[in-house]
Amino acid sequence: MINIGIIGFGTVGTGTAGILLKNRDLLKQRTGIDINLRKIADLDIKRDRGIKVPKGVLTTKAEELFADPSIHIIVELIGGTTIAKEMILRAIRAGKHIVTANKALLATHGIEIFKAAEKAGVEVGFEAAVAGGIPIIKVLREGLVANRIKAVYGIINGTTNYILSKMSAEKAQFSDVLKEAQRLGYAEADPTYDIEGIDSAHKLAILASIAFGRQFTIKDVYREGISWVSPLDIEFSRELGCKIKLLGITKETNGQIELRVHPTMVPEELLISKVEGVFNAVYVEGDAVGSTLYYGRGAGDLPTGSAVVSDIVDIARDITANSVGRLPAFSRSQKPMPLMKMDDVMSMYYFRFSAIDKPGVLSKISGILGKYNISIASVIQRDRMEGKAVPLVVLTHLAKEKGVVSAMKEINKLSIVAGKTVFIRVEGKEHA
Repeated sequence: MINIGIIGFGTVGTGTAGILLKNRDLLKQRTGIDINLRKIADLDIKRDRGIKVPKGVLTTKAEELFADPSIHIIVELIGGTTIAKEMILRAIRAGKHIVTANKALLATHGIEIFKAAEKAGVEVGFEAAVAGGIPIIKVLREGLVANRIKAVYGIINGTTNYILSKMSAEKAQFSDVLKEAQRLGYAEADPTYDIEGIDSAHKLAILASIAFGRQFTIKDVYREGISWVSPLDIEFSRELGCKIKLLGITKETNGQIELRVHPTMVPEELLISKVEGVFNAVYVEGDAVGSTLYYGRGAGDLPTGSAVVSDIVDIARDITANSVGRLPAFSRSQKPMPLMKMDDVMSMYYFRFSAIDKPGVLSKISGILGKYNISIASVIQRDRMEGKAVPLVVLTHLAKEKGVVSAMKEINKLSIVAGKTVFIRVEGKEHA
C-alpha cells in the first residue's frame, strides 16, 4: 500500500481527493498498487466540499503528515511561493516524495526544490503545474525523449483565451469581457496574474526547462499581457487571415533559446488558432516526430486532479519497483544553450498606426521602417478622412525586435502620427 497525504483542500485538492477515493479500485486494477488517501490537511475542515471523506482523514495540522512514517507521498495544493515552499522543503527533509500543481513556486524556486529532492533521494511530480489535464510534462519528458525539441508554442492560460475568444466572436471590449469572465468564475477578482501573462510565464519557464535541459525561472521570460488588445486589432487580424492569442513561445534559434509570452497573431489555418474558450493547447515540434499538438482543459478540479493523480501513480510505481529517481525532473544538457535577448528575436510584425490622412504619410513611415531593415509585406488603409487620423495597418516580413522598437520610437515622434503605435508579433509562415 502507498499512502498519500494532501496539503490543501481547495478546488484542486477536492478534485484530487475525489479521484483517489472514487477510483481507488480502478487504480489498483490498472497498476497493481493500492493507493490510499491517508490524510488531508487544511485550515478549514468543516466546509462541505461535496465529497465524503473517511473518518480520521481530515486534520488542521500539516505536521501530522510530515511526522507520519506511513505516508509516502505528500501532495502540495495550497499555492503561493512562501508557505508552500516551506511545506515542500519540510516534506522533503522528512523523506517524503512530492507532487505539486504549483507552477509559480517551481518557476521561482524550482532549482532549490529539485536540488533538495535530489539530495534527499525523493521524487517531485509536477504534471499538474502546466496545462491542467493535458499530460504535456509527460509528453516532453518521456513521449518525445528521442527528439531534440525545436519549438514549443502554448495557449496555457484559459482565462486569457476565453477573453480573446469572446472579444473576437462578439466584437466586445476587453473590460466588458473581463467582467463577464469574473462573473462566470473564469477570472479571479484580481485577474492580474492571468491578463498580464504572469501565469503563462510561470508555465512557459517550466516547459522550456524540460524541453532544453536548462532550468529557467520566471525572470528569464519576456512578458506582455492582453489588456491593451482592442476589438479594432482583432478585426484587422481577421482581415489578415489571423487570430490573436496569448502565446507562450520557446524555441531554439541559432543555438540560443527564445523565451517569451505576449499577444501573437496566428494564421487561421494553424490548428492552435482554432482553440477557443477556456481550453489550452500546446504545440511541440521535434526533430524526429515533426509537429504535434495537445489540447484539453487547462484548469478545474477534475482535469487538474487527474494530472495530480497521474504523478502519484508514477511515483507509487517507482517506489514499489525500487526505482526511485528513474526519471530526472529535467534532462541535463551537456552544454546549455544561452537565453536569447529579446532585442535579437526575429519575427513578423503587425503595426497599426494612427496616421493623419494626407499625401506622403506612408512614404515617411516606410522610409523609417526601411532605415531599420523592416520590409513591408502588405498594407491596409480602409478609411479615408482627409486631414484626420485614420488606422494604417502594415504587416512586415521577418524583422529584428531591436530595429522594430527603435523604428516605433522614431515614428511615434512624427507629427503625422497621432498616439502610440500598436504592434503585435506574428508567428507562422513568412508572407510572400
